Amino acid sequence: MSGKPVEFHPEALAEAEAALAWYQERSLRAAEVFVRELEKGIDALSDAPHRWPQYEHGCRRYPLLRMPYLLIYRETAASIQVLAVAHGRRRPGYWRVRATE
Repeated sequence: MSGKPVEFHPEALAEAEAALAWYQERSLRAAEVFVRELEKGIDALSDAPHRWPQYEHGCRRYPLLRMPYLLIYRETAASIQVLAVAHGRRRPGYWRVRATE
């Protein structure tokens, strides 16, 4: 990464870990794809955080290309903060309270 550091909200980290565990129980290949897509997303956010459109509450969202997950994030002066690793079809907006913390 050559851009800003990417930091995960504790609940976003827990969401990523839970998704990975779910995939690992079903398919190691799918788990590997999830990790690769997550790593690609982290690198992309670090290098070009403004590339993805404004979403809600001053946040942006990055879709993982081969998985049904979104990285919900915001940029600060010092870093990129990932507020949620959200499934694209479950509980929309549950993460909004994190944007006000």
